[in-house]
Order: sequence, then structure tokens, then C-alpha cells
Amino acid sequence: MKLRKNIAISEAGLLFNPVSGESFTVNPIGVDILNMIKAGKTQEMICDALLEKYTTDRTTVENDYHDFIGLLSHNHLLERHEDKDA
Repeated sequence: MKLRKNIAISEAGLLFNPVSGESFTVNPIGVDILNMIKAGKTQEMICDALLEKYTTDRTTVENDYHDFIGLLSHNHLLERHEDKDA
């Protein structure tokens, strides 16, 4: 999974999609996840890093991760597999 190349992310958690003109705000954990996605980390690596940084359990991290990825996908912020060939 990859974030679309044209998506801009600020340190404060503002995402901007220049194609649609939409902007989104994410919390610091969302920024952490986005930065790890951009760095090519796997889901397992991301969840492990979040567990080290925040006081929570694996089930919560995994559920929240999937919810966040679902929101990114719903808002067309992630590359689809067929986009790579285009």
C-alpha cells in the first residue's frame, strides 16, 4: 500500500489532495501512520511501532489502523494496484 504521490502532508496533520482540491486533518497518530506508509513500512511494522510509542493493546491498534486505512481509501488518498501501471 502506498499513499498517492501527489498527496501533501504537513507536520501538523493537514493532508491536501491537489487532484480533488480536498484537504483533510489527521491527529498525531495519523501523521505517524502516514509517515510510516510513505517510508514503505508494512502493516505489522506500523502496528509494532505504534505499540511501542503509545499505551494500548494490539487489538485496538490493529482495529484503528484498519479504520484509518479505510478512510484513506474511501477518500482516494491511497494508490490502487492498477494505478501503478498507469
